[in-house]
Amino acid sequence: MNETELAGRMRAERYFADEGLLTAVYLALTLGRPLLLEGEPGVGKTEIAAVLARVLDRELVRLQCYEGLDAGQALYEWDYPKQLLALRAAEARNAEVGSVAVGDVYGEEFLLQRPLLRSLRCEEGAVLLVDEVDRADSEFEAFLLEFLGDFQITIPELGTVTAAVPPVVVLTSNRTRELHDALKRRCLYHWIPFPDAERERAIVRAHVPGIEEEAAAVLVRAVSGTRELQLLKRPGIAESVEWARGAVALADTGDPWPVALRRALGLLVKDEEDMALVHRHIEELIG
Repeated sequence: MNETELAGRMRAERYFADEGLLTAVYLALTLGRPLLLEGEPGVGKTEIAAVLARVLDRELVRLQCYEGLDAGQALYEWDYPKQLLALRAAEARNAEVGSVAVGDVYGEEFLLQRPLLRSLRCEEGAVLLVDEVDRADSEFEAFLLEFLGDFQITIPELGTVTAAVPPVVVLTSNRTRELHDALKRRCLYHWIPFPDAERERAIVRAHVPGIEEEAAAVLVRAVSGTRELQLLKRPGIAESVEWARGAVALADTGDPWPVALRRALGLLVKDEEDMALVHRHIEELIG
């Protein structure tokens, strides 16, 4: 798949990547490198993994990172309650517990696959999304770096599992902390900015059927102006789309478009102080 075909397929999935992001995705796929995406919340970092899964016809496997995440929770765990039941059943059959502890209790039926192991075992390959990697501890980040190096893990009771088809890996970060240089060097890095007005209008119109061109233009100008205010949480593309959907629903009941935008403002702004600031500038934003 060349870069033009990739762009077309992504647009068909209603994802409008700019030239920089499209190049980063294409090179990551071509070179087999993990793609590390940073940017403001709501600019489409997570969504791109779902889009790639559909474009490549692969399973999407998501690992949501959080503080305290360890390798066991990301790789695999044993189903201890089920193992205990199996041991008790063996005792009830007058079997020797020691004879089933390894041979029977550490089999595939007792293995709980977590995202990293699941991504390795997808026969057709997977798209592995490691979401908000900056929320995990630096120790997990070091483990992840090792995993990305060879795409294999060793389960002592079962042996080594190696990916038949290496997963396409997308990592996202909101920069709540700085990632280690070693992880950045391992990946192809791209920063996703807020979209320009033309691209955001295209996104809104693709996701909100029935919205008129002029209405979309008014909304996008208001979103752009809102982002320029000193907000605690600037709205992302997802908020723009939801605001448009809400305003269209109100406009369908008879509200003029500016009134519909004002009434649906809670879909765009999600903080009390930010809401008060936006209301002070509402005339210049919406009219």
